[in-house]
Amino acid sequence: MRMRQASYWIATAAAGLLTLTACGQSVSPVASDEEAHERRTVESCGQPVTLDGDPQRIVSMMPGTTDLLVRLGVADRIVGEAQGKGAALNSELDGEAVVILSEDSPPSREVLLNVEPDLVVSPTSYEFTAEQGFASIDQLGDAGAGVYIAAAGCFDRRKTAEVSDLVIDIENLSALLGVDAQGSELASSVEEEISAIESAVAERENPSVAQLYIEGTTISAIGAGLEYDIIRTAGGDNVFDPADPEFSDFIAAVISPETLIARDPQVIVISVMNDAHERAVRDFLTSRFGDVSAVREDRIVAVSSDAVMPGTWGNIEVLRQLAHAFHPGVF
Repeated sequence: MRMRQASYWIATAAAGLLTLTACGQSVSPVASDEEAHERRTVESCGQPVTLDGDPQRIVSMMPGTTDLLVRLGVADRIVGEAQGKGAALNSELDGEAVVILSEDSPPSREVLLNVEPDLVVSPTSYEFTAEQGFASIDQLGDAGAGVYIAAAGCFDRRKTAEVSDLVIDIENLSALLGVDAQGSELASSVEEEISAIESAVAERENPSVAQLYIEGTTISAIGAGLEYDIIRTAGGDNVFDPADPEFSDFIAAVISPETLIARDPQVIVISVMNDAHERAVRDFLTSRFGDVSAVREDRIVAVSSDAVMPGTWGNIEVLRQLAHAFHPGVF
């Protein structure tokens, strides 16, 4: 696995234990009435994040997070982006003013602190694992930076995360950024789209679905968490379940070829890093699993591994993509 995918599926399982004191379930914004014009406080992973005034030096720890921030109208305040994997910056950003902090893994402690952020927005808690050489939440706090972690990326929330957690992030971030009007409008649009998709597929027969990440010949299945909920909301029945013993500790588990054959999903969703990875995975499935219904019927749907990271705008795009793929006659 590339590091960024590992940071979501595997490394976070261990790193979350190290950062558990800073993690929990995100909640809606809170702020004192008399200080609301200067000081803003929200909860992120069970801990308060307090900023004095509008943050002006924001670091986004992933391009999908950047896309969300841009939609909230703060493109001009972003000074750094991490884990870009060579992708072009969002077109709304000033390419000369934004520093690319890293490509395939979170930035080192020194690199992140060097851009002097006052707010760091991240999909998961893994990006702040000091044992990996990253700046911890405490170290960033000592340097004057607040840290916001996506609700679905909090360690305690991983197995029960939902696509609607993105609304929590929009509300919390808009409160921190002082863009309440933009946040309210964006949150409403997300809620309306989720509701519309759920209504459209409610009376349809759901296809059976497996979501896989394949590296070489190693097959990992998703059986809980955000991606599980996206499939459910899009009108698919996951052939794996949070109650399955393989997912007792984490949202993903390595499965055998025999297990995939036995579950025989009608649709396979593959999480891919890039076009080359997608081609390799499709070739592997075609050559090894031709009798599985999804392969035989050519119902393999590729989604960007970045787009299913917590708190990214891609969550809604993938929801829309899968709903269309599962129920092509409805949309």
